[in-house]
Order: sequence, then structure tokens, then C-alpha cells
Amino acid sequence: MTAPAAPPFQPLAGTKVVEMSHMIMGPSCGMFLAFMGAEVVKVEPPDGDKTRHLTGMGSAFFPTFNRAKMSVTLDLKAPAGRAALDRLLEGADVFLENFRDSALQKIGFAPDQLRAKYPQLITASCKGFLHGPYQDRTAMDEVVQMMTGMAYMTGPTGRPLRIGSSANDIMGGLFGAFAVMGALMQRQADGSGHDVRIGLFENCLLLVAQHMVQFEIEGREAPPMPEREFSWPVYDIFDTEDGRQIFVGAVTEGQWATLCDILGLAALKADPALQHRMAQIEARDRTIPLVAAAIRSRRFDDLIAAFEPAGIPFAPIHRPAEMYADPHVNRPGGLLTSARPDGPAFRAPGLPLELDGRPVAPASADLPGLGDDTRAVLAALGMDEAEIAAARGHREPGEGSERV
Repeated sequence: MTAPAAPPFQPLAGTKVVEMSHMIMGPSCGMFLAFMGAEVVKVEPPDGDKTRHLTGMGSAFFPTFNRAKMSVTLDLKAPAGRAALDRLLEGADVFLENFRDSALQKIGFAPDQLRAKYPQLITASCKGFLHGPYQDRTAMDEVVQMMTGMAYMTGPTGRPLRIGSSANDIMGGLFGAFAVMGALMQRQADGSGHDVRIGLFENCLLLVAQHMVQFEIEGREAPPMPEREFSWPVYDIFDTEDGRQIFVGAVTEGQWATLCDILGLAALKADPALQHRMAQIEARDRTIPLVAAAIRSRRFDDLIAAFEPAGIPFAPIHRPAEMYADPHVNRPGGLLTSARPDGPAFRAPGLPLELDGRPVAPASADLPGLGDDTRAVLAALGMDEAEIAAARGHREPGEGSERV
């Protein structure tokens, strides 16, 4: 008899989240909660989240970070729209937002105002900064990377460089989801709602903490990563015989000896001056050119066939687009397919975790069309057609892109 399929991992099933956010940090937080089983209703203005309409490098923002959600359009400039949002929040567990404090205060939806109305509501505010001197500043991923030293550490001296993805925004969203799940557990104990605030600046500060602490302990600043002082005998990018690039590491005496064997560097392995890791590090000026020459005489496929079983750290130098052809990325659960309301389906990574050996994925990773769920969600709250039309900002059929 075939064993029954294990139930999906949906620890937040039954949790209702109202998300009112845009760009990446807030939407990624909502997506993580949705992937864990929460019902996430994304509230958008009548014309839609502006991120829907970005092009170029911004064209992937909305589809990547708004999977597995519902979309409701509300005109929050109108009393009917604000009243509808109140109706949504009456039955919600979490309100997720990333707008200016003053903007939310003006329309009556700041955390302190909501807690007074809904004592059990958890508010999750994705902001540029936590409370303090900078709390009202405008922040973006690049801004905080420059402020915290992340950009300084990434580029060579005099050329600060942001890292090659919106990693701070995404990690900030992850901390938001982490904090929301903690607040939900705390509410089970104390019966009260809680206000969570997540700071993009503070998130980036944590990412550079190792460099801060090095200075705190040693009294000297680490140089930028392109000029870093190496802590390993081999930790470099090399060219192969067939014109490919490969990163190779040897960080222990054992890996050093194994790498020398694979590359035919018997003289380096036997050198009495190179028998300990610190000596191997201090001799990099003379050893790395020899390692580079040996790697340059071998083909890429031959090298990885030797490195992998020997436990040598290595990596091909890939572009993101090449990940779609990677066999490990294409393992079950590695990529989720999402339908789009206005274009072809696309594939994107799922959560980077497994439970009991199984990938964790939402029931559906599809994208909502603008306002697709407005009528169903608001009608379930007891609102009639006239109230729904007033709340969402009524449009004539065929006007604009909204579909409800």
C-alpha cells in the first residue's frame, strides 16, 4: 500500500495578512508569509502598485515578490476606501505596510491608531530606519549600503559599489516575516497585538557586523573585499585551458595537499616551508601563480570531475540567467512556476529550505491580476455592489487594467 502523501507545510494557515506595500522589502515579507500558508491580501490603489509598471531591472520586482497573494484595489483617498480597509483589518491578524509614518497617521492607519481600534492586530512596518535620529529619512537599498559601509567593502578603494541584487530589501523582508511569526507566537501567550518595525538600515548594518567587530577587537579596519587580506592559502578565481573561469578554494592543510596532488604540484606539497596554513597564506605571492598556471593547463570539466569527489571547494562563474539550466536548481522544488495575468508564466526560486526532506512551497505561486479579488474579498465582509464600487474607485468596464 502506498503511504499517504505528507500534508503541505503551512504553519500560518488560517492567518490573515493585509499587505499595503510596494517595491521589494514589504512585498517580499508578504510573500514569505504567503509561502508559509498565510492568506495575504495585497491592497493596491485603483491604478495598481506602481511596481507593476516598472521596466528594465525593475520589471521583475512585482512578479518575483508578489507571488501567492490576492489583490484588492481600494481608493484610500475616499472615505469609502478607508472604511473598506477598516473592514478588512477587523478580521486580520497582521497589517503589513512600508509607507511613511506621517502618511499613515494622516489617513488614520498608523500602528498606534490601529492598535487602539484592533488590540489583537499585529502591525509590521517595513521602514528605512528604526526609531532614532534617522527615522524620518527616505531610504533605499543603495542608500543604506552607502551609509553602512557595505558599498565601501564591496568595491575597490575609492569606488564604492552596491552589491549585485536587492539583498538588503529581501533580507529586510525576511526579518519582517521572522518578526511577524514571533509576534504571532507571543500573542498566543499574552493575547495582545504587537507593533513590529523592521529597519532597512539596521538590516544592512547587521550584514557588515563582521567588519565592525574586527575593528572593535583588533583596532584596525578591514580593507575592501577586492583588496582583502587572505585568510586562506587558495581562495581565488582562475582561468581554465578552455577559456572558462573557476573559483577554487583550499582552506586547510588537507585541502592544500589534495589540491597539489590534483594539479601535479608535488614540489609545493613537499616544500618544508609550506607545511602549515599560515605559512601557505604568507607565501601566496609565489604559490598562487603556480596554481594559476596549473589550472590554466586543464579543462574546466576535467577539473570539476577531480575537485568534487576530493572535497575541494570550487564554483563556476555564472550569470543569473544561466541558473535556469543548472541541474541542482532544477531539482524538485528548486523553481516554482507562476502564472501571470498579463503575460507568459515564469519560473523563480522558492524558499531555500526543506522540511523532512521535502521542499516547502505554497499551494499556488501565481500572481494576482490587479484587483482580481476585490469583489470576492469585500463581498465576504458583507459589502454590497455599490459599497464595493465606491471603495475601489469605480471604473467603467474596459477602462484601465483593473479586473474584478
